[in-house]
Amino acid sequence: MQFVSDPPIAEKIQQMKQRVRWQDPLILERDIDQTRLVLDDDKPDHPEFSFLVIGDTGFGSHKQHDPQRKIVEMMLNHRDDCRFVLHTGDVVYQVGSSEYYPKNFIKPYREFLVDGDSHHKISYDKMVFNLPFLTIPGNHDYYDLPFIYGVMAQVTWPLRHLLKTKLDLNVGWHGSHKGKAYTKAFLDYLKPLKYWGQLENHLDHHYTAKTDTGRCLRYQPGKFTRLPNRYYTFRSGGIDFFALDSNTFNSPAPIPDTREGEAFRRLLEKRGDELEAEKMQLIEASVTLDADNPEEAEQLDDLNVKLEQIDEVSLDINKQLASDEETTIDFEQLDWLRQRLIQSWQTQDVRGRVIYLHHPPYVTEATKWQQAQTWAVRRRLRQVLDAVATEVGDLAQGRPLVDLVLTGHAHCLEYLETVDTGHADSYIPWIICGGSGHSLRRQRKEGSEIMESVGFIDNNPSRLVARSHFYAGRHGHGSKKQRLYSFLRIDVLEGNPPKFRVQPFIAERCHRTWNNYSKEAFVIG
Repeated sequence: MQFVSDPPIAEKIQQMKQRVRWQDPLILERDIDQTRLVLDDDKPDHPEFSFLVIGDTGFGSHKQHDPQRKIVEMMLNHRDDCRFVLHTGDVVYQVGSSEYYPKNFIKPYREFLVDGDSHHKISYDKMVFNLPFLTIPGNHDYYDLPFIYGVMAQVTWPLRHLLKTKLDLNVGWHGSHKGKAYTKAFLDYLKPLKYWGQLENHLDHHYTAKTDTGRCLRYQPGKFTRLPNRYYTFRSGGIDFFALDSNTFNSPAPIPDTREGEAFRRLLEKRGDELEAEKMQLIEASVTLDADNPEEAEQLDDLNVKLEQIDEVSLDINKQLASDEETTIDFEQLDWLRQRLIQSWQTQDVRGRVIYLHHPPYVTEATKWQQAQTWAVRRRLRQVLDAVATEVGDLAQGRPLVDLVLTGHAHCLEYLETVDTGHADSYIPWIICGGSGHSLRRQRKEGSEIMESVGFIDNNPSRLVARSHFYAGRHGHGSKKQRLYSFLRIDVLEGNPPKFRVQPFIAERCHRTWNNYSKEAFVIG
């Protein structure tokens, strides 16, 4: 049985639009841009500023340790001199349920919340941040739990006992309800404002910032810290930040109706059956382990990681098998990104551009590098950037169209750079920050150079497209096993084009002890 389900893209888009009252007549008549916010934090908009980056965090404590909390404790040393926190998605595992926000988000991040000292009294849909906490949804923030499994998970059924006491999958009665919990936690949830005057008063109170694209949401730490939409943009120190929801443009290309395509389909189906059998073996292996025994608790953590990896690969296979010409792609969001990037290049006050999204287009993490979703996101972003390059022309003066791309999804910290890809995503630095609390993953055995093949099925990679310069995640085996959890501090430096000083911080768990340290900083730009 598949533990989690991923709603169709069309349903995600429709539901999220309804929740923010997308393009409601009252919003249109006020000339409000629902994809923009202004940081109203009483700080000067200086060209030199700093921010923190985390991702793939929300799992809660393990039986013997709490990596998410270790990361937060290190982050607190930088809170006062950073302007905001970027979160690259997967805020709450396993299925984005409102049931798990208190344990998996509110409690560990309590110092970033107003009244965090009384965090047990904070409702997930009433959070107010004292420092801008700018999130994007990850795949787990959209996941749902099949009804029958939700029921099984709450009754005294043997499987529930096994999964709850041996492999803690962080599931309860229900999932995210197609991202509803994420919306109520972080977005400006306008759907309930149905009565006369409610929406008008809300808009006139919170959407008062004036920009060149119209009025927009005023983000006020300590007072009102909602995001206007699932994708949005803001500006800080002359840098335009673009937050994307990659969950709605990650659908794989349809399998072609050819002999090769049919053979590939049979291969995927066979692999899916093998993964299901492997999953059951892992569950059976957990029966004899005692979560209260430190050594066996580590083994349970490893089994949990393997089980999650199987589910991820199975979901990717299912996406490939289900994809057809009717599968929805969020072209509205992609066209928005194209237009806003062009506008950004045509705006004299803007000196740099940063994109952050959940799914990495380039990655060497063992379970993500060859997933169909990885290729899909890479292809869609290339199409956007190629179109921007055509329009921008000589304005870029040989610079990459984007100065930095931040992602999550892969449970590691990785720094890569593209080479000449033949497209407008060439020579861009990409940083994956997805190792801030959840189970970590290893780097692939194939090495740090990413090759790209031409055509649908080609076992002979033909060209180099990217190189990985740094990787921190799960390393070693047995007594030498290391788990390197991580977050970033990024200092934006003055100048045009800008430079970014990237400082990785590591909370390493080895031999059941913790060691906190920073890695050598590097400069991009």
